[in-house]
Amino acid sequence: VAVLACMDARLDVHALLGLAEGDAHVLRNAGGVVTDDVIRSLAVSQHELGTTEIILLQHTQCGMMTITDDGFREKLFEHVGVRPAWPVHAFTDLEASIRVSVSRLRSSPFLSASTSVRGFVYDVASGTLGEVTTWT
Repeated sequence: VAVLACMDARLDVHALLGLAEGDAHVLRNAGGVVTDDVIRSLAVSQHELGTTEIILLQHTQCGMMTITDDGFREKLFEHVGVRPAWPVHAFTDLEASIRVSVSRLRSSPFLSASTSVRGFVYDVASGTLGEVTTWT
């Protein structure tokens, strides 16, 4: 199994999913969103290391819900004098964000069509994990 999760330190991916060391390839980034580099890493995970499942893990109270792509680009420009060429992937709706990420994974020609892709939201206040099951 490969897991894509937000980099937020409140998420203990192994404990949340009942994984032991060596059970999963864990990828983390701001928001736990699918980027080109995530697809690259998952392609290696599948085609070279044999994983067959992908789990997406996002959470409530995520900082990526408090910014916008344009606003963050402007902040970077103010701080460093350059706007990034890459998308920030900010979002306002957790379930919609997971659906977009699942769609990107399922439509990637670099990932196996038979791979199981599941998305979850971790509620940091209650400690519960819920699966997002309705795909559009």
